[in-house]
Amino acid sequence: MLEDFDAWAAASAVWVARLTDRERASLAWAALRSLDEDQAADVAETVIGGAGAPLTTLLSEMSDARWWARIASRRELKSYALASFEAMSPRDRAAFLRHVAPEIGRAVA
Repeated sequence: MLEDFDAWAAASAVWVARLTDRERASLAWAALRSLDEDQAADVAETVIGGAGAPLTTLLSEMSDARWWARIASRRELKSYALASFEAMSPRDRAAFLRHVAPEIGRAVA
């Protein structure tokens, strides 16, 4: 068994030389299917990467935020959403909850 990163990196070089794109994609698909959803997402995000930190807004904060959210990884979305929510004032938190979940927002208002 290959138990370290360098050995797996060497194996992937062999696969590039010996397998077609379709065969390597099938291998990746099968390997990801063998993991639970969170593990598979973590592996895919590690390989593909995410959006990185949101950039400074040039024109419209909401437009830029929506663009960033479309390319962000699941982990980035969750991290920035929670950090943003935690940084809000209590009043803004309540307004946010009223917007995204009116039944919850009314309870905390």
